[in-house]
This record gives sequence, C-alpha cells and structure tokens, in this order.
Amino acid sequence: MTNITQSSDPHRIYDQLRLQYGPVAPVELEPGVRAWLVMGVEQLRVITEREAFFSRDARNWRDLNDGIVSPDSGLLPMMGYRPNVIGADQQEHRRLRQPLDDGIGRINHRALRRQVQYICRELIGTFSQQGYADLVANYAAYVPMLAVASLFGLDMSQGHELRAALIALFSSQTDSQVGNRSFEQILFDTLRERQKNPTDDLTTALMNHPNLQDDPEVLQSMVVMISAGNETTTCWIAHTLYRMITDTSFDDRLRGGRLGVDDALDEVLWREPPMTHMPARYALRDIDLGGQPIRHGDVLILGLSAANSDHTLAPPGRKQPNNRAHMAYSAGPHMCPAQDTARVITRTAVDTALHLLPGLRLTISPDEVTWNPSPWTRCPAQLPVSFAVVPHFSSPASDRLRPVGDHA
Repeated sequence: MTNITQSSDPHRIYDQLRLQYGPVAPVELEPGVRAWLVMGVEQLRVITEREAFFSRDARNWRDLNDGIVSPDSGLLPMMGYRPNVIGADQQEHRRLRQPLDDGIGRINHRALRRQVQYICRELIGTFSQQGYADLVANYAAYVPMLAVASLFGLDMSQGHELRAALIALFSSQTDSQVGNRSFEQILFDTLRERQKNPTDDLTTALMNHPNLQDDPEVLQSMVVMISAGNETTTCWIAHTLYRMITDTSFDDRLRGGRLGVDDALDEVLWREPPMTHMPARYALRDIDLGGQPIRHGDVLILGLSAANSDHTLAPPGRKQPNNRAHMAYSAGPHMCPAQDTARVITRTAVDTALHLLPGLRLTISPDEVTWNPSPWTRCPAQLPVSFAVVPHFSSPASDRLRPVGDHA
C-alpha cells in the first residue's frame, strides 16, 4: 500500500489494478498481512452503508485474532481497536458521534478564520525575510495542528508536540506506537487540566457531554477529532500549494480569478483527497463484492483516491468536475463530520500564502518531491520554495492560542 502512496502517479496503479482485478483488488498492508482495496464507488457505498455486513470494529479482524498481525505492528495505531467512535457500529456509533457533531457545531467559523489568519501570519513571519522556506515543514504541517489545538485550549508548544507525535502515528512505521502513546499523554494531561479549570473550549465541551460516560471516552473523542482534523488538513493544504507552484495553468486560473479558491480546493480533493486510503472495514460474513469472494473477518480498505477516478464519477476523457460529488470525505454514517471546518482552515491557509508570498517558485524539480511514508495519506514530505522577500508581520507576543467556540 505504501508503494501506491509513494508513486508519482497512483492513479496509473489504480487503473492497472482495475484492469486486472476489477473494482476490488487484493493488496498487502505489510509483509504477510493482506487486505482488499475497494476502488469502485458502488462498492464503497456498500461497505460504508451496510453496517450489518461490514464493521469498523477491529476485533472482527481475522488476521489480528489469528496472530498474523504482530502486536508490535505499525499498523495497529491506525487499525487496531479503540473504544471510540471510529471503532463503533450502529447505535454505539451514533451515541459517540453526537458529541463530535455537537462540538463541531459550536465552532465559530468567523473566529476560526481570524485565528488561522493569525497563525499563518505568525508562521510566515518566521521565514518572510529569508526569501525561502519549506512550505510543508514551515507552514502546512503546523497551520491545522495549531488551529485545532486552539479549539481544545492547547498552547503553541503543545501543538508542536502533537504534530511530531502524529507524524509517527500516521506513518504506520516502527515508531508508530511510540507516537501514539505520546499523543494520548498530551491529551490526557490537557483533560486533567480542564477538569481543574474548565473553560470555553472543545475539551471542556466534550468533558461535559452527557453521551460520554467516563474520562477514557472523552479522551478518545479528543484523539479522533485532533488526529483526523490535523493530518488530513495538512495534506489538503500541502497538495493545493503543490499544485499552485507546479501547475502553471492551475496557478494562473487561481491568481487570475478564473478559478475561485473553493473551486481550487475541490479540484485538489478530486485528484488528491487528504485520506488516500481509509482504514478499515471488517467483513461480518462471507459475501461477493465487486466480483471478489470476501470472507468473514477480511479487512477492506476504502480507496478514496481511487474512487475519485472511477468512471462512474469521472467518465474517461472528461475532466473531473469542480463540484463536491467526490469521495474525499468517505460516505455513510462514518462520513467526515468536520468538512466545513477543514475547508475554513485550508482556504484561509492557501489564501494567506497566495497573498503574502509573491513569486513562489519550487527550488527543486517537481519530480524530486517525495511523499511522507504512509499507506494512508500521500502528503508531500517537503516543498522547498523561494519567493520575493516580504516585510515582517507583527502579531501578539503570547503563545496562547485563543479559543474559537460559541463566544469567541
């Protein structure tokens, strides 16, 4: 799977897999650990909507139960069972999903946009006098984490620590479990602090939600919202910036006003959805899917990027439409609840870079851009750029990020 996300053209690989296997193809997650990659829109809708047939609960994963997946596997931080909304089905999922929906619903998007502008200007101010930067390491990697951290009442230093832990977690490599433990410890410490000193942030809101029965459920709700909100939004920002500085037509249309920022963001979602491959569903019975014999306990991976090039969405020879019919947010009851919030953060980050970094130019060949090692996301590892030197941007001295809840 990592071979696909590291490829210069994943869609060419998807086409080859479709030609050989159809819309559901056998893949290997790590040596000896097999899965099905679901690439067809119709089949994706089946496994995301038929909860009686396909579960999110990894305790149904046959290879894990049979010991084929090692307890030390780097896959487990992303695929192992957690007692949270991601690993729950049906009524239990609805109970745990409601606090997330309620928390997201209380976010003041106007205040969030101001907060993200503040963060972006702060970050750009650290490198604006140099005339060069890495738009991933110095910008895209931190905007969403600092923005999401502000929602939970964390400060900038904690935001940076969370980012480092999440890089390890999403990599599904040997340090993945260490990153996961570090990530949860930071959030546990934040929860304990809020229990002593509640305030107007999402940590306090989750802590007081009647659907969450104890501290572990509150902690796991924080884990879901922060991890999902950060990594995917980082990828979205990075890919949009990558398109801006490597695709002359895309950049000209965007800067010339022929392509609105929101249309540009959706064009990126069609080609490079933030979550390339979404883990996972576990078959609850033997079933035929897309011509493949799925067995009880098999693991299925949602090929969200592959589905966007499914001919039922984008017929051959036709450009993908600039609309939101893509599968970037998945489908069914587990569909991403924070689409509008992610869009506010991404749009603001891209728009700020567009206006404050004139003359952006990639300092390496586009062919030299590499991708973070992960079977799940395909994010540029670096985007070294040069630009015209811009003035320093002043901003408040405090490193405490301001809350952006209802009363911001």
